[in-house]
Amino acid sequence: MDVFPESVHVQDAGLEMVDDSVVWGYARANGFVIVSKDSDFHERSVYSGAPPKVVWIKRGNCATDAIEELLRGHVGDVKKLLSDDDGRFLILF
Repeated sequence: MDVFPESVHVQDAGLEMVDDSVVWGYARANGFVIVSKDSDFHERSVYSGAPPKVVWIKRGNCATDAIEELLRGHVGDVKKLLSDDDGRFLILF
């Protein structure tokens, strides 16, 4: 995505078939925010805190284009999360 060019998909990082804790550790070690439709990452952020921060896409089945559109529509909110030292997560509907 051009608005977050440093983004890496789990598949491209070789993390497609690993446990969530491995993804969490990778994101923490590399300064990434986790963007996921999986509520497990949101729950982990509530209990474990940040880093990493989490953007939870709280939608049912939808196309990748719909997720991209949602993220583009909330770029300001994501950037606000990134700059908020106390922020742990952002929920997008």
